[in-house]
Amino acid sequence: MNKALSFIGVMSGSSLDGIDVALTEITDDYCKIVATHFQAYSAEIKQSLLALHFPSENELEKSALMANQLASLYAQAINSLLSNNQLSSKDVTAVGCHGQTIRHQPRLNDTVGYTVQLGNHALLAELTNITVVGDFRSRDIAAGGQGAPLVPAFHKDVFAHPDKNRAIVNIGGIANITYLARNGDVFGFDSGPGNLLLDHWVKNSLGQEYDADGAWAATGVINQPLLSHMLADSYFALPPPKSTGRDHFNQAWLTRHIAQLDCQPQDIAHTLVALTSQTIDEAIHQYCPEVDEVYLCGGGAHNRLLRDSIAASLNPIALSTTDQLGVNVDWVEAGAFAWLARQTMHNKTSNLPAATGAHGSRVLGAIYPA
Repeated sequence: MNKALSFIGVMSGSSLDGIDVALTEITDDYCKIVATHFQAYSAEIKQSLLALHFPSENELEKSALMANQLASLYAQAINSLLSNNQLSSKDVTAVGCHGQTIRHQPRLNDTVGYTVQLGNHALLAELTNITVVGDFRSRDIAAGGQGAPLVPAFHKDVFAHPDKNRAIVNIGGIANITYLARNGDVFGFDSGPGNLLLDHWVKNSLGQEYDADGAWAATGVINQPLLSHMLADSYFALPPPKSTGRDHFNQAWLTRHIAQLDCQPQDIAHTLVALTSQTIDEAIHQYCPEVDEVYLCGGGAHNRLLRDSIAASLNPIALSTTDQLGVNVDWVEAGAFAWLARQTMHNKTSNLPAATGAHGSRVLGAIYPA
């Protein structure tokens, strides 16, 4: 076995809760997360990021300044991880930084579109004295892909089984599915909203950041007309490869669907859980043939109501979490960007055309030397 090198993955996802940092030891045959750190976003940062998802006055300057601020926050999180584990920058080969997505439009009128992840990678390299790999999505989009999801290649490397057809379901702000066939075939796609609509509704209704265990939503009932109306959205009928984000599923989208409804707030919450659950279940049954096992990861894996709803629909297919596969549900994506950074540093491809729709495999990311 070749010598293990340490890479750090930095992930700040569409849930906008904060920064996940994972120190990962990787070789050609081995990938293990050995230390982690989470740094929450302040309410001010979260609100500023939400505002940048949509056109506004002077947004170019605001975006550039936010990229600098994020680099500083990422550096703080990385340095905290190193300090907590008595390590220095010299112990890390590179950082893989996803950045904070504020726009994702991979297709514009059937032409090459764009994706925007904020984060000043040059500044991050300067602040940490570690080589940084960033901008993972744009190369795939340039090659005709969606630029997302990017984690299926990592899922294949870490979670594939020679005798089992597995589906890995990451439920962050958006939910995405990776299908790992026992014959080695792999593909993935975004099934639709994960936590972001529910979190918005909980914040609006209760002033809380999320509904722990789905306890509040569980006091309501599913509003079937509302659920049917939401499920009629054209995104759900699109075949893979496909990806989405707040550009499509956002506060305005939810407001349109609940307008003029006589419905209790907790019923809307329960219906949003059902939307996430049903779109995941339908996608698995339609696009993941003969699946034997389904494993959840991401923040949504902690929502008991959501977990139980998915399990009931999938039954008798076995449902568990990636904890059972040796990777904590909260750190899969951060670990993935450490792995992606290693691929880039070794000039290896890391997109999966079957997942993104790109014309072929590409080396992703841009390198900012320390």
